[in-house]
Amino acid sequence: MRAGWREAALNHGWTYRDKVPPADAGTLVSDWLADRYRHSNGVVWQQRIAAGELDWNGVLLTGDRVLQGGETLGWRRPPWLEEAIPDQWETIHDDGDLLVINKPSGLPVMPGGGFLRHTLTALLEPTGARPVHRLGRFTSGLQVCARTPHTRALWSKQFRPNGGCRKVYQAWSRRVPGLELGQCLTLSRDVVERPHPLLGWIWGPEPLDDAPIRKRLSAHSELELLERTAEGDRLQVTITTGRPHQIRIHLAQLGSPLLGDPLYLPHREISAIATPGDGGYRLHAWRLVADGLALESSLPPDWGIP
Repeated sequence: MRAGWREAALNHGWTYRDKVPPADAGTLVSDWLADRYRHSNGVVWQQRIAAGELDWNGVLLTGDRVLQGGETLGWRRPPWLEEAIPDQWETIHDDGDLLVINKPSGLPVMPGGGFLRHTLTALLEPTGARPVHRLGRFTSGLQVCARTPHTRALWSKQFRPNGGCRKVYQAWSRRVPGLELGQCLTLSRDVVERPHPLLGWIWGPEPLDDAPIRKRLSAHSELELLERTAEGDRLQVTITTGRPHQIRIHLAQLGSPLLGDPLYLPHREISAIATPGDGGYRLHAWRLVADGLALESSLPPDWGIP
C-alpha cells in the first residue's frame, strides 16, 4: 500500500432501521425493501430474511410477510470490505475548536455509499472534531470541521444558502461555449430531483424531456475561465448556495460537464449505472471566506494536467 493510504479492510457491519409508513400496509417486506434500497431486488431480500439478517420490531423475522404499516424493520448487514482510502491531509487552520483541512480526493467525509469506518468522520474521532459540511468523496480541498456543537452550529448556518459564506472552487470541465479567458458567466438555475434506477431519486439538471421532477432548489454559481486546453477548460466557480452537487449539475446544465464525470453527462442526461459517489471528475474546494476568515488550499499536484 502506498504511503498516505489506508488499506482496504473489513468493518464490523451495521444495522439499518426503517419505519414503515402506514400507507405501505399490505406490501411484502421483501418488495418494500427492494423499492427502498434499489441496489437489491426482492429475491435478494428474501435470501437475507432466510439468513436471519432481518428483524421486525426488534424480533427476528423468520419469513417474508405482509407489512401492517408502522412497524420498524432492521437489517443487520454483515461486515463488508471497505475500499482503500487516502488518510493523510494538510491542516489549513486549527484554533483548538475550528479545524479546516485540505481533504484529499478519494476520502469520503461521512458514512454512506459503502463506507462506514473509512471516512473522515471516523478518522477524526480521536481529535473530537466532526465535519460541518460534506464535500463529495472525489472533491478535494477545504473541508470545515469543529470540535464543539456550538461552533458546528454556527458554521452550519454559514454554509446554508445566503448564509454569508463565499466558496470558490476550481474545476476542469468540457469547453464552455461562448466563455473566453477572463470572462465571467452567472448561472441561476434550479437543481432538480429526477428519477434514477439505482437510487430512486437523484439531484440533477433540469431534463430536456418531460421526465418527472419531484423537487427543485434554487442555485447560483459564477464561472470564470482561467485556462483553456485542447482537453477542456479550467474554471473558477464561486457559489453561495451550496446545493447538492451544484457545480457538477450546473456545468452539465450548460452542456459542459466536468471532465471524467461518470454521472452527469452531456445533453443534461444522467447515467443509469453511476452514482454521486463515483469518481473520475476534477473538482477542488480552493478558497473560503466566512466569519472573518479567508482560507486557501493548495491544488493537487497533478491539477494542471486535465
